[in-house]
Amino acid sequence: MKREANLARLSEPFDVLVIGGGATGLGCAVDAASRGYRTALVEAGDFAGATSSRSTKILHGGVRYLEQGDVKLVREALHERVNVLRNASHLSRALGFLCPFYKWFEAPYYFAGLKAYDVLAGSASLGASRYLGRFETVRRLPNLRGTGLHGGILYFDGLFDDARLALALARTAVDCGAAVVNYARAVRLLRDGSRVAGALVRDQESGVEREVRARVVVNATGIFTDDIRELEDSSAPPLMKLSRGSHLVFPRELFPGDDALLVPKTEDGRVLFAIPWHEHVVVGTTDIEARAPELDPQPTRAEIDFIVAQFNRYLARKVARHQAVAAFAGLRPLVSGPAASTAKLSREHYVGVSAGSMVTVAGGKWTTYRKMAEDAIDVAAKTAGLEPHACVTPSLALHGNPTPGEPDGADAYAIYGTDAARIRAIEAADPTLAQALQPGFAHTRAAVLFAAREEMARTVDDVLSRRTRMLFLDAAGARRAAPEVAALLARELGRDGAWVDAQVRAFDGIIDGDNAALLTA
Repeated sequence: MKREANLARLSEPFDVLVIGGGATGLGCAVDAASRGYRTALVEAGDFAGATSSRSTKILHGGVRYLEQGDVKLVREALHERVNVLRNASHLSRALGFLCPFYKWFEAPYYFAGLKAYDVLAGSASLGASRYLGRFETVRRLPNLRGTGLHGGILYFDGLFDDARLALALARTAVDCGAAVVNYARAVRLLRDGSRVAGALVRDQESGVEREVRARVVVNATGIFTDDIRELEDSSAPPLMKLSRGSHLVFPRELFPGDDALLVPKTEDGRVLFAIPWHEHVVVGTTDIEARAPELDPQPTRAEIDFIVAQFNRYLARKVARHQAVAAFAGLRPLVSGPAASTAKLSREHYVGVSAGSMVTVAGGKWTTYRKMAEDAIDVAAKTAGLEPHACVTPSLALHGNPTPGEPDGADAYAIYGTDAARIRAIEAADPTLAQALQPGFAHTRAAVLFAAREEMARTVDDVLSRRTRMLFLDAAGARRAAPEVAALLARELGRDGAWVDAQVRAFDGIIDGDNAALLTA
C-alpha cells in the first residue's frame, strides 16, 4: 500500500469518493470497491487517527443498550461481531467477561439480562452465559475483591485491535482496487450543477491541491460529519452530538486473569470494563458531553479519578493513578436525538442524502461498521444511478486474515497475520532491524520500516500510536522510542534532521497532552 501510487490515482474518474478514513469510511471503501465500483477514499489525517483508534477495544452488542430496550441495535451488533471475528481473526478473538455480584438479589437480574443477550445472538453466540461460584470467580480474576462476593456471571463478547483493524480495512480496499490516501484533506466540494460531484483535495504534505471527481460522494467523517455537511450547505443544522470516553491502561500484573471485568453500574449509571489487551489492562470508560470535535481529546483529572475510584470498588489490592502507564480518550459520534444526555443517545447509525445528493453516514460503533458501510453504499449506488451489485463484505476476509492451515504471525507478530513473514524477511536481510524498539516491547525496528513501506505511516505518531500501539500501552516507553522511530522514518521517507527533531517534539506534545492528568498532583 504505497501512498505515492494511491495519491497519483486521485486524478482518475471514480464512481464513489469516500471522505473519512476511520472505521466507517474505510468500511465504505471496502464495500464499494469489493462490489466493483471505482472507489477513492481521502482522509485528512491518519487512518483511524481520531475516534477509531480510541475505543474500549470490545466487539459487542452492548449490554447497557439491551437494558435501555434497544433490541434491534443489540441483535444487529451481536451478528456483526461474528463477521469481524471470522473476517479478521488475526485482530480479534472471543473473550470471557465476568460480572460479579455482591448482593444475592443481583444475580437473577444480571443473569436474566445476559441470557437475553445469548438469545438475541442466536447462532452467532460465542458461548452460553453461566453462573460461577465465589471461588471460581476469584480464581478467574485473582485481584477481584472477595469480601462480600457471592459469585459472578460469565458471558462472552469479542476483543479486537481497533487501529490495526482500520489498517486491515485500508489495505483490503486497496487490494480490491480502491485508491486510498491519508493526509489528504477535502477542502471544498465540487459540483456538477446542483449535484455534489467530488472534492478539491489538498495533499497535507506538499500542499498541492487536486480535483477528485466522482459520481457520488460519501461523507463518513465521524465526529467531523457536520464540518463536511457545512461545505455543501453552510446553514445545515447540526446532526452530531459528541461524547468523550476516557480510559486508563495499567500493567497486567495489577489485574491478572484471562477474562475481562464488567462493572454493571457505576455511580453515573454507566458500565465500566477492565479489558486484558496486549498484555495490559484497559479500564474505562466515561461519558462526558464534548462541545466540539478534536483529533486528540484528552482525559481530565476528574475522569481519571472517577475511573480509578470505580475500579477500586471491585479490587482486593487497590490501584493508584500513578500506576497507570497510559491514558487516552476518544469522542463518540452520536446522532442527535431527544435524549437528555449523551449516555442515553442511541448508537444506531444514520444514512441520509442531501439536496446535492451527497450521502452522509453517521453514528454507530466499531462493531457495526460493516453494516453501516453496506447501508451507505446501497444508498450511494442508488443515488448515483450505479449498476446494482450485491454487497459481499459479510464473508470477505480482510487483508492479513489467515485461511485455515495458512501460516500467520505468532506472539508479537500475530496482529500482522499473513504479513508477518514480510517483517521477518526485513529482519533476516538486516539482523540489526530485529532489535526491539524498547526493552520488553515486542515490536522491532523492522516493524517501523514495514509501517512506512506498506502501511502509509508518515509520522512518529502514526507508528507509535496506531501501527504498534505503543503510546496506548506505555507512554514513557513510547517517548524513549520516538527518536529512533523518527530516524528510521527519515531514512525511509527521505527526510532531514530538522524533520526528525520536529517529529520528536510533536510526539512529546501528544504524550504530554494525553497523560497530563495522570502526572498532576
